[in-house]
Amino acid sequence: METAADFPGEGVELTHLLVVRDLERARWFYRDVLGATVFREYGGSSVVLNFQGSWILLVTGGGPTADKPDVTFAPPADPSTVSHEFTIRVPDCEAAYRTLRARGAEFLTPPYRRPGEVRCFFRDPDGNLLEISEVVASG
Repeated sequence: METAADFPGEGVELTHLLVVRDLERARWFYRDVLGATVFREYGGSSVVLNFQGSWILLVTGGGPTADKPDVTFAPPADPSTVSHEFTIRVPDCEAAYRTLRARGAEFLTPPYRRPGEVRCFFRDPDGNLLEISEVVASG
């Protein structure tokens, strides 16, 4: 039996769920722009992607269901208001920026140097915010 001290333990992983308007368009973006691979598909309403060992679950809106009776899934209503983002840590922000732009990512700005990091932001087709970030020496 697992105890509180065992959590999180071996075999425990985090999957991030994103609600999307157009599953095909989202699959294209995460597969062809970001380089994720399709792990599994569920009847045209969801896709599980593997991104560098982490799972991203893309789903179309819906709900409530028996196991989440007061919850409805919906894509972001206003992309300028953000409740979460993905940060992808990279060894070279400038190189990642060039690669992702060439694949079709539309960045808000070029890479910006801040104390301790170089970063820049872009959005997926549904307006979800993503960041690429390179940790650098402060100063």
